[in-house]
Amino acid sequence: MNAANFKLSGIAVPVSPADMLDEICEHFVEHAEVERKDDLAVLRSKLGVAHIRIEKAQLLIELDCPTREMLHMSRTILAEHLFYFAEGQPFELTWSEPTSLSVLPNLHEVQVVSAHDVTPHMRRVIFSCADVNPFVGGDMHVRLLVPPKGKPPVWPGFREDGRIAWPEGENELLVRVYTIRAVDCDRGELWIDFLQHPVPGVSTPGADFARDAQPGDAVALLGPGAGGLPEARSILLIGDESALPAIARIAAEAAAGTQIRAIIEVEDKDEEQVLLTDSLLNVRWLHRAGYREDTADVLVSEAKAAIEAADDETFIWAACEKKDIRAIKADLKARQHDRSKMYVAWYWERDPKIA
Repeated sequence: MNAANFKLSGIAVPVSPADMLDEICEHFVEHAEVERKDDLAVLRSKLGVAHIRIEKAQLLIELDCPTREMLHMSRTILAEHLFYFAEGQPFELTWSEPTSLSVLPNLHEVQVVSAHDVTPHMRRVIFSCADVNPFVGGDMHVRLLVPPKGKPPVWPGFREDGRIAWPEGENELLVRVYTIRAVDCDRGELWIDFLQHPVPGVSTPGADFARDAQPGDAVALLGPGAGGLPEARSILLIGDESALPAIARIAAEAAAGTQIRAIIEVEDKDEEQVLLTDSLLNVRWLHRAGYREDTADVLVSEAKAAIEAADDETFIWAACEKKDIRAIKADLKARQHDRSKMYVAWYWERDPKIA
């Protein structure tokens, strides 16, 4: 970092600074290069560097980023996570300077171009975007922001503590996390695939939006952030249909000659998709509809066998239900697989209230 960088300091006052610093290091190791020495943690990412140290029952934060926009994004990401880590306990966070931006720097207003079914339970919505460059390569995930029907959108801004200030009341937005399935640079378009949950009586506002989307509908995308494209000569992909858009994009953008093995669980053969790729791809489809009644944890069992057979240089990417991911993560920990060569995340939880 050089003197031209943008800097910001903050003070966090949690109930237990040591526990929160531990939590910061444990979480961000999945997203950044983390160095820890006693009461000091240093986080390095593409957004910049964060120094966080314990002093006098506080966490002192120093951010150093190459652009003003990255500085604000770093502050927001850290602030959101720190309040989450506090888990409702008393917590204060102040910054040396207020934000100088009135609009979130990574908010992109987009419009629906079209929508169609890819499979019986997967619907693709195509959006036009004035600048698709931020979505090329790198992180795949975005937050979709949908305004109330019939009302002009009110987009979020900043709170004094650095968190996002979400519109409330009649301007409240529907907010859901999705994967950018593909980027069409020539047409200035982005694809997002929405799983149409076949569960009667379950509220699914994100899926409902995709089902009812009409050309010209105005929404926004916040990001991209997290879920980067793995770079390796050998990749193992594990997931269910919630991860299929990400798996498909990884396969599509993998370098020619990359060895990819994928294990994907879907409802039945009708939910399989053709995965276009220049890589050397081997896919094993698992069909839940064909499981015996006494069968359990098929995806986890297949994943563990594949992990056992993978070599130490293989990048292991897994995303599915929360309990299944915990089992896969425990297996990777026991194997002592290099953290820099894996991405493991839960995309949903077996709970009828989850949309």
